Amino acid sequence: MNRVLLTGRLTRDPELRSLANGKTVTQFSIATNEYRGGAEKAEFHAVVTWDRLAEICAQYLGKGQLVAIEGRLQTRQWEDDRKLRHWKTEIVASTVEMLSGRRRADQGAEIAADALETQAAALGIDPADPLPDDDVAPGALLVA
Repeated sequence: MNRVLLTGRLTRDPELRSLANGKTVTQFSIATNEYRGGAEKAEFHAVVTWDRLAEICAQYLGKGQLVAIEGRLQTRQWEDDRKLRHWKTEIVASTVEMLSGRRRADQGAEIAADALETQAAALGIDPADPLPDDDVAPGALLVA
């Protein structure tokens, strides 16, 4: 049986690619921690997702998020231009579960939107009541 279960944090944002055959693939890595004799040791794992799961991971996952991954181990082998052989072992994920909430970039956008609403309120502008186009001065604050 080839089954992998890991819980760890993303070390970088997922990279989404579309292949010539129309399939989508996302690659990212996660770090897991092991505690031995009072010392912590980090291990890094390459993860691959395909099709709809790849699109979801690219949209909602970001560096630093805690995730649970289930999948299988796969080792690929190839030869480069200099005739050197390379091997890469990765986890082909069948399920990815977010354990730490939303993507940090989305939280940043939400904070920025809240700051704009606060700024609009300080200027006496109601974001729910947009101004007509002819009443907007160049460089004026617009809040939708």
